[in-house]
Amino acid sequence: MSKMHRDLEELRSQSPRPETPEPDSRQGRRNPPEAGVQLLDDDGAISTQLESCLKHIFAKYCTPKPSPAQNNGELLEPPEGAYLSSEGLDAWARDTNGAPFDQATKDELLEFMDVTDDGGLTFKGFMQVYQLQTENDEEETWRDLSAHGFDRTLRLVTSRREDADADPRTRSAAAQATS
Repeated sequence: MSKMHRDLEELRSQSPRPETPEPDSRQGRRNPPEAGVQLLDDDGAISTQLESCLKHIFAKYCTPKPSPAQNNGELLEPPEGAYLSSEGLDAWARDTNGAPFDQATKDELLEFMDVTDDGGLTFKGFMQVYQLQTENDEEETWRDLSAHGFDRTLRLVTSRREDADADPRTRSAAAQATS
């Protein structure tokens, strides 16, 4: 048994309730209380604050695009019936994780999440992705949110990677055209 493992076991055994997790140790509820926001609500569902962030992220990559009137410095809202096409899914994955999804991951998303008849990931499916991820690895969701310009209070910090005027689906094509 390693020293670190022994130390952890010792801490657990000294806890007054070693078998009971502390209230804020549940995935999705670990943000400090003074932040005023959590990723999941008390029932374990996506919080309204996280849903607003996810709508904004989804709207950056969806088809059809949000109308320009909606793009006034506030959070974007996806239009009714919007979905992520294969290109939108790749752009979202690239901006979030640094690389598009492999085909096996795409196939899994399309099999288990809500999609259109043509295989586009719906906003409901996008929410399902983040529900599962947040339940299992809250910090991964925080990293995703940060990659899209949100801080730990779920406010959009425009000095991060956020560029409301750029369409992420065409950004790489435009960069190639100018080189």
